[in-house]
Parts: sequence; C-alpha cells; structure tokens
Amino acid sequence: MRTALLLFFLLIGYGINAQTTIQGTVKDDGGEPIPGANIVIIGTTTGAVADFDGNFTLSTTQAPPFVLKITSIGYTEITIQVTSNNQTLDIVLQESSTLLDEIVVSASRTPERLFESPVSVERFGLKEIKNTAAESFYGGLQNLKGVDINTNSLTFQSINTRGFATFANTRFLQLVDGMDNSAPGLNFVLGNLVGMSELEVQSVEILPGASSALYGAGAFNGILFMRSKNPFDFQGISAYFKTGITSQEAAGDNNYYDFGIRASHAFSDKLAVKANFSFLKGEDWHANRTDDISNPGADRTDPAYNGLNVYGDDFTIPLNFDQLAGLPSGTLGSARVSRTGYDEIDLANYGAESVKTDFSVHYRPFADDFEIIYNGRVGRGNTIYQGASRYAIKNFIMQQHKLEFRNDNFFLRGYITSENSGDSYDTRFTALNINRRWKGDQQWFEEYATTYIGARLGIGTGVLADDATAHAAARQAADTGRFLPGTPEYQNAFNQVTADGDLLTGSKFIDNTKLRHIEANYNFSYLTGDFADVQIGGSFREYVLNSNGTIFTDIDGPIAYNEYGAYMQIQKKMLEERLKFTGSIRYDKNQFFDGFFSPRISFAYTAGENRNQNFRISAQQGFRNPTTQDLFIGLDAGLAVLVGSAPDNLDRDIRNFPLSAAGETLTGSSTATVVGRAAYENAFAAASVSAGTPTAVNTPVVKPEEITAFEAGYRAQFGKVTIDLSGYYNQYKNFISNTTVLVPLYGTAGDNALSLLALQNGDFAPYQTYTNSLADINSYGATIGLDFKVLGNFDLGVNYTYAEIDFDQAAFPDFRTNFNTPNHKVKASFGNTELFENFGFNVNYRWSDTYFWQATFADGQLPSFTVLDAQINYAVPNIKSVFKVGGSNILGQEYFSAVGTGGVGSIFYVSWTVNP
Repeated sequence: MRTALLLFFLLIGYGINAQTTIQGTVKDDGGEPIPGANIVIIGTTTGAVADFDGNFTLSTTQAPPFVLKITSIGYTEITIQVTSNNQTLDIVLQESSTLLDEIVVSASRTPERLFESPVSVERFGLKEIKNTAAESFYGGLQNLKGVDINTNSLTFQSINTRGFATFANTRFLQLVDGMDNSAPGLNFVLGNLVGMSELEVQSVEILPGASSALYGAGAFNGILFMRSKNPFDFQGISAYFKTGITSQEAAGDNNYYDFGIRASHAFSDKLAVKANFSFLKGEDWHANRTDDISNPGADRTDPAYNGLNVYGDDFTIPLNFDQLAGLPSGTLGSARVSRTGYDEIDLANYGAESVKTDFSVHYRPFADDFEIIYNGRVGRGNTIYQGASRYAIKNFIMQQHKLEFRNDNFFLRGYITSENSGDSYDTRFTALNINRRWKGDQQWFEEYATTYIGARLGIGTGVLADDATAHAAARQAADTGRFLPGTPEYQNAFNQVTADGDLLTGSKFIDNTKLRHIEANYNFSYLTGDFADVQIGGSFREYVLNSNGTIFTDIDGPIAYNEYGAYMQIQKKMLEERLKFTGSIRYDKNQFFDGFFSPRISFAYTAGENRNQNFRISAQQGFRNPTTQDLFIGLDAGLAVLVGSAPDNLDRDIRNFPLSAAGETLTGSSTATVVGRAAYENAFAAASVSAGTPTAVNTPVVKPEEITAFEAGYRAQFGKVTIDLSGYYNQYKNFISNTTVLVPLYGTAGDNALSLLALQNGDFAPYQTYTNSLADINSYGATIGLDFKVLGNFDLGVNYTYAEIDFDQAAFPDFRTNFNTPNHKVKASFGNTELFENFGFNVNYRWSDTYFWQATFADGQLPSFTVLDAQINYAVPNIKSVFKVGGSNILGQEYFSAVGTGGVGSIFYVSWTVNP
C-alpha cells in the first residue's frame, strides 16, 4: 500500500512539473524569416519571441491542447492549435491586408492590435515608407488622416493634430526610441532635422489628442513615436541615394541631394551594434513677400513702410516736424517713419542642410530578452525657423545620449539632451544692427527730419516740395552711406553682427540648454494576467537653461528647474475578450506649480460574429506645464518684448527705451527704464488703445493649462473595405496663450493723466505676456477613413478631417488662441505595390480649406490649396535594390503653411535604395 501511494504521488508530481515544449519558425509568404515575431499562449502571458532566423522555442507547464497567437508588426495576426507536446510548427504570416491588423504600442504602452486600441492611432510602417510619394518618410506622414504638417522650410516640418498649431509646437511630443526629441531650449521639435534616418525607421505611430495620463505634460495635443530597427533583428548594410531638384518661383530650380547608410551586425546572441549616417542638402523655400500687411497697399514710398519679408524697416518712430522745426502745430504735421530695411534674401541662409548620425550598442548578457542599450544621436542642421522673427538656423547641433535596461516586462532609461545653437541668428536684428553699423538711429532720423523740413519749406531751392517728394528726398539723404548687399562693406558688417550675441549690437542667439531625463516602466502582466494587465511607471526631468541672456533672462548664469511624475494603468478583457477596459492615472509635479492628476478611462468592444467591428469610447483629463520660454524668456523680438512670467523672471528683465522730445520735456530724461513686471502690472491692453479707449490691465502670471477630452470611435473591416472613424470634443481650462500690452514709459496705466500723454507722444513699449485665458475655449472635430482593395490588388484610400474651435473672440479681443487649423481637409491615395512583377506605384492627393493663421510673426488668411504627390518604384531582387522616381507637389501649385514663410514648391527626385 505504501509503495502504491508513493508511486501515485510521484506520478502527480511528474504531471505537475511536466513541461510542454513547442518549436518552430515564423516566416512571411515569401519564405523570409520574421525576426521579433511574438508567439503567445492565448489567455496567458506565456510566450516566446522569434530570433533573427525566425526560430523560436516555447516552454510551458500547460498541457495541450491550447491555442497560440502569433503577431508581428506589419503582418496579420493568426492563431494555431497546439495538440501535442514537442510539436514543430512552420508558421507563415501574411502581410497585413489593412492597417487595422497591425500591432501598435503607443496607445497603452503595450503591444496590441490597432483594431483594439482604446484611442485613435495612426501608423506608418516599412510598407508605407517604401511606397510614400513624398521626398521623405517624414513628409509622407501628412497623408495620414487627422495629421497636419506645417512646412516652415525644406528641412523643418512641424507635425500637429487637433488644432492649435505653430512652428514652435510645444503641444505635440515626438519620441525617438523613447527619447523626447524636442530641443530643450526651444521647447519644440525641429521636425526630422535631427531625428532618424529612413533606413533606421521600423515604424512610426501617431497618437492624436491628449495622452497626459501615460506620457505626462508634453503629450497634450498628440505624440509621434519613432521606433528604430534592432540590430539583432535587422543586420547588414543598407544605403540609399536620392537626387533631384527643388522648384519654386522665387528660388528657381535647384539641386537636391539626400544620402544615407546603415550598418548593423550581431557578433553573437549577446552583442550587436549598429550605426547610421545621413546627409541632406538643398535650397530652402525663399520668402519674398514685400507687401505691408499692417497697411495694405503701402509700398516703399510710404514713410512707415514695413514689408513682410523685409527687415530693419520695422524700427519706426513718430517725427513731429512742426515741433522739430519750431513751427505752429499743423504747419507740416507729423509722420511715423521707418528706417530702410533689407530683403530676407540678403539676410538669410537658404542653404538647407541636415546631417544625422547615431551609434548603438545592444548587449544581452543572458542571451534572452534582457537587454542593455547605449544609444548616441547627433544631428546638425541649417534651416529657417519662423517664430516671433525669421531665424536663420545655422550649424545647429543637438545630441542625445541614452542608457537603457529593458526586457519584455520593464524598462529603465536615462538620457541627456543638449543643444548648441551654433551660428544661428535673428534676421530682423541682423538688419537693424547692420543699419546701425553705418549710421546710428538718432543721426539717421535727424537727417531725415532735417531734409524733409527743408524740402517742404523750400530751403536752398525756393521750391516748396509736396509731402511725397519731401519724404523721398529725406529718405535718400538719410540713406547716404548705406551698406548695399553684395558689397564688402555690407558683408563685413553682416559677419560682425551675426557673430555678436548682444541684441543691442548683434543678432546671434546663443543657446546651450540641456535636459536630463530618467524614466521607468514595469509591466506586471506576467504576474497579474489572470486578473488584469497592470503597469506602473514614473519619470524625472531637469532643465538647465543657458542662453547667456540672449533668449532667457539668464545673464547671471544658467537657470535650473525640474518636474517629475508617476502613473499606473490597468487593462482588463471581459465577455470572451470582446470588451476591453483601460484605466490609467498619472500624477505630475512641476517645481513652480501644484501637482496635477491626469486620469483616463476607456472601453473598447469588439462586435460581430467574426469580431470584425470595434466600438470605443474614452474620457481623460490632461495638462501641460508652461514651457521654458513661457516662464523665463526675456527677448526683444522687434515688434514686442517677450517676457516670461515665472515669479523670479519678472524683475530680471530690465530694458531702457528712448523718449520722444515731448517725453524728455515731461520727465527730464532722454530714456526710460522698464522692468518686465510692468508688462503684467502697469500696462494698457493693445486692442483698447487701437480702439481709442485705452484700458489698463493687470495680467495674471501663467499657470498650467488643463484639458478634458472625450473621444468615440468605430473601426470595422468588411471584406476588402476598412472603416476607421472617430470624433472628439475638448474642453480647455486656463488656456495658455499670449496677450499684447503697451507699457507707458512714464506715468501709471489708468492714471488718466501722464500715462495717456505717453501714449499720445508714442512713448510706450509693446510687450507680449504669457498668461491664461479666462474664456471658455472648446474644440471639436471628426475624422473618417475608408480603405479599399479594388480592381484586384489596387489600394484606394480616402479620408476626411473636420476641426473647429468654439471661442468668443469679441469678448476677449486681446487673446490669441493660435488655432491655425483648416475646418476641412480631404486626402486620398491610390496605388499598387505589385502592378506587375517588382513594379509598384502610389499617388497621394491632399486638399486643405482656407484658414486664418495667427502667430507672433504675422497674422493673415491662408488660401486653400491642392497638392498631388506621386511615385513609381521598381525592385531588382538580384542586387537587393529598389529604384524610385517621384515628386511632391508635382502640379507646381505653390502653397503656404503660414503667413511669412516661403511658398512650398515642388520636389522631383530619383532614388536608389540597397537592401531596404
């Protein structure tokens, strides 16, 4: 009996500890291995990952039968029944027939089918990169539904979703392998100027709308995720060469070059390295508008002319000719006069250039999923950036260095981002200070006034000149000795000014700002999977602002401050895994503000007998902290002085302004000193002065902006038709924006005495403040996308986007929302990856409605536009090459993304890619 019991328990123990082992390979329908494919037992977290050759081994204590789910980015998910131990599987994955089958990670920080994502996600993978008709994969992102790209210049494109776009887009986050790709001093992404080479991109995901609950303060309007190729999975040498022309009416036809190379090698199953290099060069889009948008119809004969892309002429003062000549009031009158400016083409560097390099070491000490990664990225570029001014970004360098520890369940990463503005300069201040090199402002205006008065009174000629003739003579006399573009005198002055970081005498801006970031995430799903998938994480960031007083008020040394946050997410599938609940919450704290909680909740339900329909709803709260510039900027941008509203910033910005002759008489001084605090506590609303009813305003300092976002969506696949639609409604509280105020140079705003005389005499200084709106601001919109397989194997896609803002501008005339988004956009694509053997083509169409552009540089209505991109490609398998001929905006209808930029012309190119 004892022996029988012993044998019984031994058999039970054997059964308990018995292992089921499954082996196999994962390949595509062409027989090529699919490295990185995920094999998971349905209903558990037990799984395996295919190696570089597509092989895998999966061990489990679960006895057959059970079902495996096999997934990989870019391929259709399949399931396979396992019926016995030691079974060998030959698995073939088909390329995804629709985007809904593909795997995304951004929406929940964990892999899931796009079809089941709890919020809207747009994806751009290897197939889309190959078939994009745009000149670059980054430019091709504008064909995704709900995605806007504002083209600042040839190498600087700003991505945005759901409104409130500017080139300094601080509402949108771009992550490159988990690193925030924003320039820390500028606080926004410079497009792909210092981003990732297209050879290195495995996938791009765009998450429209607020995502603060998982990603913190920067994820307010949306996030772009770039994921690179792992050197264990993608080995060998790849390269591409692209050449062609850019064509623009203002710039003519110019050569365009783009070259890249990628090398990757795994020395063993423990160590792999990779390196990338890319170089792009071309002629930037020229900006040459000379109209005066503040005085329509005015030309260079107008004494106060201020051309849009003419700089230096925005320095104006009022001249009271009667007072200067000692004549009775009304004899000659007065006029506002501007100095003669220089065209942008004589000031800007139009040689667009981008150089990107990166190097990575990947180490797997145990030859399993645990990986240690070092990644270093360095980018240098030349471009044009339009903010409060037009900035020539020259030899700008940004570098990022990351150390990361990770496996399938956790990551811990730390990185540092630093920028060096190189030889960048402000074109407006370049013009102003070149003018001052050959003749000071006081002398120039004295000569102007003297000549004008003499001409009107006929002194020396006996002939009384009319007003226009006198102004022309006055400008000619005052411009005597002016440095002309192309002369050695001009070039010497240009070189001196652009090398000088003092904006009183130069135009160079200096920025060596850094940020340090640490982030961690742990996925407990392998422990809690039977109940729910649980993740926790957190981050810490420190900014160190360092502009030597040229951008920030850091003249006495760098300014440092920090912020941190932590989050938790729970996902649970119910009702036979048809209903998925996702709940998350995050807490963030900035050094200057109270902490903020960001919750998100969503439900997604998969319907239909074939599980081919998905309904989703979500609600979340989010926030964004004021940027480094909102807090610490101290910059005279020409049209206004920008002063950030951090508590200790208001008293650090101190400036002197010249007074008019009347002001000198009233105050007994030729200058007035203004402290930045006056913009917030002693100023008039600019709109009220323009309306003739000066009203004093006290502007509150800025605090975090909040959003409550609601979204509903539907995805479905019916045979060869895919539908993806969504709608959103956003409510904003404490909306961060700017107001323009006028600070009187003497008196106290609201005293109804001296300050009003200051306004009358032109003795005031325009300031831009950083604050929050008291207004109710809401935005809403919708997208719908339809994708079809037609005529056999042709791909046809159409999508429409609607966006609107709800804001009472009349009730808040000084408040600027910068919505900058058309109400209606339509996009379409048509192509075939295999029209015949190895030959494919693609055509993309975009139409944008007219809309009003509002920004610090200039405001104005942008006309609607239509763009057509197209490409054909031919693969030559025996030399592992793909040849492509294509063009963007091939119809040549130039369009504008903003008031003041160059018209976006056409790019025509041919390319050769080896081992793509």
